[in-house]
Amino acid sequence: MSIKVNLTPLGDRVLVKRIDSGEEEVRGGIVIPDTAKEKPQEGEVVAVGEGKVLDSGQKVEMSVKAGDRILFGKYSGTEVKLDGEEYLIMREEEVLGVLQGK
Repeated sequence: MSIKVNLTPLGDRVLVKRIDSGEEEVRGGIVIPDTAKEKPQEGEVVAVGEGKVLDSGQKVEMSVKAGDRILFGKYSGTEVKLDGEEYLIMREEEVLGVLQGK
């Protein structure tokens, strides 16, 4: 899945598109409506900034890149809407890990 967005995050920020696992939760025969479900904590990195600049002026490169599937915390990032699609902008430090083999 490749997404084209005309936004480049600044510094050590990443632009993420949430990925829905598609699993519908049913508890005790009751279907949970979409509004009550938790949002997925998995996403695809759409764009990355140039990296963090330390106080010394040295730039630290990003360890994630566009196309990576990542896990992030439940309350990570700021939700933004671009071209009718919902995205998250978060700092790289909010990324918990990169998923391999998906």
